[in-house]
Amino acid sequence: MSDIVRIGVVGAGSISVRGILPHLDMDDVKDRVRLTAVCDPAPGRAKAAAERFHIPYAYESYEELLADGKCDAVTIASPIGLHYEQGKAAIEAGLHVHFNKSMTTTVDEADDLIARAQQKNVKLVSCPGQMLRPMFQRIRELIQEGALGTLTWATTGSAFGKYHENEKVRQGDDPLSNINPAWYYRRPGGGPLYDMTVYGLHALTGVMGPAKRVTAMSGVRIHEREFRDEMLPTDMDDNTFMVLDFGDSLFAFVYGAAAGGIPDTWGPMFMGTKGMIRNGKLNNETIDYPGRDLDEKYGANGSLPHVVGQHREQEESHVYEDIMQLVDWIRDGKPTIATAEHARHVIEIFDAAYRSAQSGQAQALRTTF
Repeated sequence: MSDIVRIGVVGAGSISVRGILPHLDMDDVKDRVRLTAVCDPAPGRAKAAAERFHIPYAYESYEELLADGKCDAVTIASPIGLHYEQGKAAIEAGLHVHFNKSMTTTVDEADDLIARAQQKNVKLVSCPGQMLRPMFQRIRELIQEGALGTLTWATTGSAFGKYHENEKVRQGDDPLSNINPAWYYRRPGGGPLYDMTVYGLHALTGVMGPAKRVTAMSGVRIHEREFRDEMLPTDMDDNTFMVLDFGDSLFAFVYGAAAGGIPDTWGPMFMGTKGMIRNGKLNNETIDYPGRDLDEKYGANGSLPHVVGQHREQEESHVYEDIMQLVDWIRDGKPTIATAEHARHVIEIFDAAYRSAQSGQAQALRTTF
């Protein structure tokens, strides 16, 4: 393999059009990674993406992309329910894989992908790499140093609201601006956990470590959603509330709601006998960490190692960061902390939460990272 990683983008939907493709089309990355192929089954969408982002090969068939041998790696940005089968096919073709969140929908699927990747000697990286952020690394250090005294509980979560219906790439008439959000509300892979809560839970478990048990209640609260005069049915749970047990009576409350979140809060909160960490502050005092000035100037992604120059102005720069973690690993043999094992543990929490809600019983967790 040359020093340049040839990458294919699987899915030309919202995350690709707004983030992945613009980042990988920038001149400053072309000495390391080359945007070689894109595929999407929607008629005309892959071709339109290829024309806009200067991609030499466009496919409506994923199988054709794999068979043509134009890529060393793929970033899978299709609906989450497709990630397992598409990831498995890429691994069997000998390609390295970056998964946009979430990697799979079940822990058994994640186990299978990790085992196959080891057998084929290919590398897996999964979004979201929340622990790449210096702020969360510093929060972990502060808690370990006793800044909160004895940690007592934590919380994180996200809400769907109408975020996806209102995205700008869904309001037009051409293939790159008429992207329908229906899959976000359908099985498998829909719902706010895999799509949104995954961010906070990656950070929370990255700081606190693996959970041991989960208890949850879950169901469908909003049974239809309106999008451009069309009613989209919801059959995937959109209202899920869980309690995680980290052992020794240390708990966390985690939610993925149909609408409405804890107000004036972003990211996880941590509570202890000496106070609270919330919104990047310890007991209302701003936490200092390397790159804080960049986060304050450019937003929460400013301190990520590959988010430099024009990448700071482009949407979804955290996804670009995770892709570049894979690129570095392929080129330099430098492993990343945005591991498939961490992603698998978060997926197991979601998987077990749905089982708990159905059974009415707490579910023990078996994975770690």
